[in-house]
Amino acid sequence: MDRLVEFYEKVMGVSAERLAPVFAEFVVPSCTLAIGHSQTTQLFGPGSVVGANNRTVIIEFRVDDVEAEYVRLKPFVDNWVQEPTTMPWGNRSMLFRDPDGNLLNLFEPVTEDAIKRFRGRH
Repeated sequence: MDRLVEFYEKVMGVSAERLAPVFAEFVVPSCTLAIGHSQTTQLFGPGSVVGANNRTVIIEFRVDDVEAEYVRLKPFVDNWVQEPTTMPWGNRSMLFRDPDGNLLNLFEPVTEDAIKRFRGRH
């Protein structure tokens, strides 16, 4: 758990709130990302959570400058899936995996349509 907390502190640029030794939250205006130790996730019911087993969900963060974030994160991200690329729907995205294998996408709307789509969202 500690390696994930440290990783997300670097990615998100904020410190985690450690509410218990087995639970941490990252609170930003648009969302809360919670990281729980396997002891915590067992409270959800046996077998409901399997650590380091996600291969389908993408955790996405909108950023102001994908290229700058790529330069900032490149030294400590070990598992790059996609370097900054403009996607057909108008976002410039980069994808990588966290230490547990969860897929992250940092993206920036770059086309006129994408910028309009995100206008007013937080």
